[in-house]
Amino acid sequence: MGGEAGSAAAVGSEGRVKSLGLVFEDERKGCYSSGETVAGHVLLEAAEPVALRALRLEAHGRATAAWGPSPGAAAPAAASEVEYLNVRLSLREPPAGEGILLLQPGKHEFPFSFQLPSEPLVTSFTGKYGSIQYCVRAVLERPKVPDQSVKRELQVISHIDVNTPALLTPVLKTQEKMVGCWFFTSGPVSLSAKIERKGYCNGEAIPIYAEIENCSSRLVVPKAAIFQTQTYLASGRTKTIRHMVANVRGNHIASGGTDTWNGKTLKIPPVTPSILDCCIIRVDYSLARHQITQTWCQRRNSLDTCLLTRSPLTVRGKHAVPCSPAYRNSGFSLRLFIQRLTRILLM
Repeated sequence: MGGEAGSAAAVGSEGRVKSLGLVFEDERKGCYSSGETVAGHVLLEAAEPVALRALRLEAHGRATAAWGPSPGAAAPAAASEVEYLNVRLSLREPPAGEGILLLQPGKHEFPFSFQLPSEPLVTSFTGKYGSIQYCVRAVLERPKVPDQSVKRELQVISHIDVNTPALLTPVLKTQEKMVGCWFFTSGPVSLSAKIERKGYCNGEAIPIYAEIENCSSRLVVPKAAIFQTQTYLASGRTKTIRHMVANVRGNHIASGGTDTWNGKTLKIPPVTPSILDCCIIRVDYSLARHQITQTWCQRRNSLDTCLLTRSPLTVRGKHAVPCSPAYRNSGFSLRLFIQRLTRILLM
């Protein structure tokens, strides 16, 4: 884990705690996955004898999706929550029959260890309308003074095996689109494009193979882009955010001309891996090939973008180790995911 250990301090009538901290056994570990062990120490430094009722460790993980009512809308605010992790450990408590434990001045270390659930955990994520967060918290219960606590974030990743047959399948799309607005058309532009597979890792370059033929009277600029789509579900309602995360352009194609992409590469930037196994937050990716043409539309010159084809992409973390596909237990079925994203879409 990156960053320094958290700390807290307080002064009370039952002894002064100089510092309270939480460190993981391997601070260099970037993320955890289901079934792994989380270990570390709670560090407590007392300036004088400290009376305490208990020292406990809590680990929580949940997905939340929420947004307020739209201005002028009658619908109330929407909110949904799903719990993935709930661990509670006692690190120190008084002997049986005694209500108070006295810690002597000085530095104290309390080791902890717990195992993450074996079932797939959803990847950590923070977005506009929701988040998936995990944390570990140490709580010091003391008499006559408020509880003290220190919290550390726990980064979790759900491994996706990009070597499964479904994600190793090539995608080939062919489409033709008329250029222009309404009845002011200037001829068709055709595109045949292919990618070798659907599953990729962060930092990988996607080779794109394409044939573009411009039979219109306009100048055409072919373009490929990776789009991220975030979908949030709360109280029976949906919010969707879609934005481009990477793109590459080809050469200008004059009227009657053609262009060939023989493995033109589009690199995947550092992005959140695909999240396909959460029932209220979904993050997926698609590769779109489209053209940009100069047209006369609505009595003014404008750039007209026509989406010709879109193909699905599944992105996993750069350092993830392949394992069983996380989307087998997805709240969205794999069949729906493939059918919805592999169809040809027209704009």
